[in-house]
Amino acid sequence: MATQINNQSRSRIILGIFIVVFVIIMAQLLNLQLFSPSYRLQAENNAIFRKVIYPDRGIIYDRKGHAMIDNMINYDLTVTPTEARKGVDTAALCEILGIDTAEYHKRMITAIIKNSSFKPSTFEPLLTKELFAKLNESLYKFPGFALQERPVRTYPYHVGANFLGRLGEVSSNYLKEHPEEGYQPGDYIGIVGLEKSYEKVLMGQRGVNRYLRDNRSRIQGPYAGGAYDTTAIAGRSLYTSIDVKTQKLGEKLFENKLGAAVAINPKTGGIIAMVTAPSFDPNDLTPSEYRSHIGFLVTDTTRPTYNRAIAGMYPPGSTYKPLGALIALDEGVITPSYGYDCRGAYWACGKRVRCDESWAGHAANMQLAIAHSCNSYFCNVFRMTIDNPKYGSPRKGYARWREYMHGFGFGTHLGVDIPGERAGNIPDTTEYNHDYGNRWVSCNMVTMGIGQDRMTATPLQSANEACIIANKGWYYTPHFVDSIENPQLGDTSFLARYHVKHKPLNISDADFRSVQKGMEDVASEGTASAVKIPGHLFAGKTGTAQVPKVKNLAVFVAYAPIEDPQIAIAVYVENAGYGSAWAAPIAAHMMEQYLNDTLTEDTKADVERLSKANLIPGQVYSWRRSQDSLRAAEQREREKRKDSTLLARQKAEIADSLQLLTQADSHKKDSTKKDSMREAMLVDWRTKMWPLRFPPHKNAGK
Repeated sequence: MATQINNQSRSRIILGIFIVVFVIIMAQLLNLQLFSPSYRLQAENNAIFRKVIYPDRGIIYDRKGHAMIDNMINYDLTVTPTEARKGVDTAALCEILGIDTAEYHKRMITAIIKNSSFKPSTFEPLLTKELFAKLNESLYKFPGFALQERPVRTYPYHVGANFLGRLGEVSSNYLKEHPEEGYQPGDYIGIVGLEKSYEKVLMGQRGVNRYLRDNRSRIQGPYAGGAYDTTAIAGRSLYTSIDVKTQKLGEKLFENKLGAAVAINPKTGGIIAMVTAPSFDPNDLTPSEYRSHIGFLVTDTTRPTYNRAIAGMYPPGSTYKPLGALIALDEGVITPSYGYDCRGAYWACGKRVRCDESWAGHAANMQLAIAHSCNSYFCNVFRMTIDNPKYGSPRKGYARWREYMHGFGFGTHLGVDIPGERAGNIPDTTEYNHDYGNRWVSCNMVTMGIGQDRMTATPLQSANEACIIANKGWYYTPHFVDSIENPQLGDTSFLARYHVKHKPLNISDADFRSVQKGMEDVASEGTASAVKIPGHLFAGKTGTAQVPKVKNLAVFVAYAPIEDPQIAIAVYVENAGYGSAWAAPIAAHMMEQYLNDTLTEDTKADVERLSKANLIPGQVYSWRRSQDSLRAAEQREREKRKDSTLLARQKAEIADSLQLLTQADSHKKDSTKKDSMREAMLVDWRTKMWPLRFPPHKNAGK
């Protein structure tokens, strides 16, 4: 009885196992046929050809409606690996593309890894016209391959590379981190500049057309009459404050120079021009040209891809002095009539701070001191501000001064609408505590009063300084984009930050007017009196900052016209000497172009003079030559190693061949020896065995 019960239990267990296995198999079959996306996609791809329609990206216009970026149609060669396994004339395709079969298989594996074997992937991006023609007439030889339209960027004015930005292929990391944004491998995305900042506006929305295919993958027509097709939606355009003529002139003026210039409309905060030098033609970094030019651009010692206008941190030099005057006036340590008896240098701190002027009375009041840029005057004013008795210590006085500087936009990010902005440096007290302990005084930082010491600013911040002075204390955050085509709620909220008027400091209009008069005198009788704008009066401030081992940094800030400011500008020219000699003329010509929309013949001649002047330091060329020599030596070493490796490989092959020949000869000798031994053994065996096999007859020999 017990045995029967045990047998029944075993039967139930075995039956249960069979039922569970059957259920699992059926569930997997249902999953594969009804629910599995991969098999469903493979099945769909066998019957339906899915063609992606890339939209036109939004256009970027200047303030007058000129397209600084436009679109043109190009083509990619795409491949669906599962369809390209049979029937592809690989040799013909490799010959057209100029690759070998190893590269062909490498690209195919890459396509499978990046986008699976049943989805189309880019095999050869951005075909030339000649390559497109060859592939188009031979495409029937390459099943699984297709030509995919793709809009690409073109830059008709060849300017603005560092703020317009560029496109690049979306990275695998970005795809993993942003799966909801709809990008696919092979898509292009804004990498830097406005292309990156406004990517979601410019990109548009892809469309898809579906076509029915027969069992030989030939397209028969629209699938379901086009009921499942989606239309591509073009990206929306950007309307900027850039004046492309002023931008083009600025880039011409900065040829053969290092530095930057930023021009802003003080009434709106809109950036009129942003020049960084040296620069490059933005067409050189379009996806089709990227590989040809990026190597040179990133190894060039002048750093053409570096946007000095927002990331270059320079000592502002004497262009700081109007701010120093405003702070001192607001703090009550001076009045506009305050004067200083400068005899060509400032000696009060026990060391000489040189002044370019030594004639009596050039700093008899603040207006004259600004006009003639008296170092002694502003060193003393800075010390008076830091040592203000109402704060009780230089540390507290300096902290208050630093708050003013932050209010003027120095030592902080302004928030321009392209990535890469740096804050400059207005050092805090910890830096001086580190160097001098807790015993430092205003004399330890006296050259801060003339825009040197550890003070650094970006050209963007200096241009914004000119806006603040022109507006008597207020400014809008500098920005490029004024409006967006067909604005949506998110666009409005994003742009709203650039339409907020900032007035961080409550300095009186009277104090601002006193400083403005000094800057107007700079242009009429002071350090920039040789520079003129036809038809307009301007206010400005020259600066000459000392830089170790090279010529001085030339700086100039200005705004015009003085009665109704429409443009504020800052110009920094490295290794140039005096600001009045180089930076001021560049600024004046750019302001003339913007205000008059043309240049006089005299100005055009001066533009040619300035553009041909090469102010790039010799050290840069020396370093470039050394780097070129180093690269050449490394290349020779690589070639030498390559030749050595090849020679070693040839020697090894020869040695292997000799070894094989030796082995073959030895084997032959061994075989001959063995054959001889075998023959001798056979003869011996026959000699011994023959009598046994064939014994002699008894009567033999009778």
